[in-house]
Amino acid sequence: MTTTSTAYDVAAVRADFPALRAGAAHFDGPGGSQVPRQVAEAVAATLTAPIANRGRLTEAERNADGVVVAARAAVGDLVGSDPGGVVFGRSMTQLTYDLSRALSAGWGPGDEVVVTRLDHDANVRPWVQAAAARGATVRWADLDPATGELTPEALAAVLSDRTRLVAVTGASNLIGTRPDVPALTALAHEAGALAYVDGVHLTAHAPVDAAALGADLYACSPYKFLGPHLGCVVAAPALLETLHPDKLLPSTDAVPERFELGTLPYELLAGTTAAVDYLAALGGSGGDRRARLVAGMAAVEAHEDRLRERVEEGIAELPGVTLWSRAAHRTPTLLLTWADRPAAEVSRALAGRGVNAPAGSFYAIEASRALGLGDAGGLRVGLAPYNDDDDVDRLLEGLRAAA
Repeated sequence: MTTTSTAYDVAAVRADFPALRAGAAHFDGPGGSQVPRQVAEAVAATLTAPIANRGRLTEAERNADGVVVAARAAVGDLVGSDPGGVVFGRSMTQLTYDLSRALSAGWGPGDEVVVTRLDHDANVRPWVQAAAARGATVRWADLDPATGELTPEALAAVLSDRTRLVAVTGASNLIGTRPDVPALTALAHEAGALAYVDGVHLTAHAPVDAAALGADLYACSPYKFLGPHLGCVVAAPALLETLHPDKLLPSTDAVPERFELGTLPYELLAGTTAAVDYLAALGGSGGDRRARLVAGMAAVEAHEDRLRERVEEGIAELPGVTLWSRAAHRTPTLLLTWADRPAAEVSRALAGRGVNAPAGSFYAIEASRALGLGDAGGLRVGLAPYNDDDDVDRLLEGLRAAA
């Protein structure tokens, strides 16, 4: 897709997504977005070109090396970070487990790690388990169930000079809450701790500047922002140099490669670059890729927020429905429950009408429990760049029918 301004043409966007031809209205983006044809073409082109282990001697080696270098540069541009600190892995969960082991190597009794009740479990359990393995203490920052907010005051209450790491989300994948991450990371740094920010949900919905957020390590997943299924963590190369993960003896000790176990999935990295380029194209043709990404993601954010307001207005008219997405600053991610029926029943009814909106707690188990929803959670309605007003009409019609 080529654009010449930041005006958002959702019809042109939708034309690039082959999956939409099947006819469903997709509100399941928070679990993984649909993919534009440009991403699929990049994956296919990489798989059908000469490819080998990375090197500079043969064409196959150069192709592999070029794909990796390009993907690091693309993710660096997307989140405003040094491409030399971009680590790729199978998933954000896998990478966070790997890094939790490396970061906790120096922890011991008396040390503390802080996790929050707002986070996806991928930014909770690895740290809880790493702390247990080292004899360190876990402290919990609570969310306010009435507002869905995670406040700086809640974090400050559990920090101390023994805190070694604070794990916090950039945005809740369950209820959309966007906490004041710069304020939270500033508190972590004042306590002498590192800040590990889960940006998986945030990166799909807004411009990101990892340095401005105060993230020492920033995690995201390309399959949430129109790309293939893999994960990445971004950090300053100097920080990564201080960490020594387990690895094979003959594998390189260079950063960031020392964290990437085995051969990288070159085709998925090519798809990641294509996804970033697609988002940049939404920002017009002026400026460098970073500037176009900021503009493009701002346009996505405005488009999704307009649709979110339409959905919220429709939900407000439904009897017996509770909307749990209440934070002042939030992504277009809405969690609903019904007084007289399980959310899973409504999800099935919507699916029968070609509207995809799943039910569950979506691995944000601590948040679901803190809200009083137990492990069942609710119906999640998540907007993506390809959703349009017709999708919203179909969703609201389905919700009215379910009522």
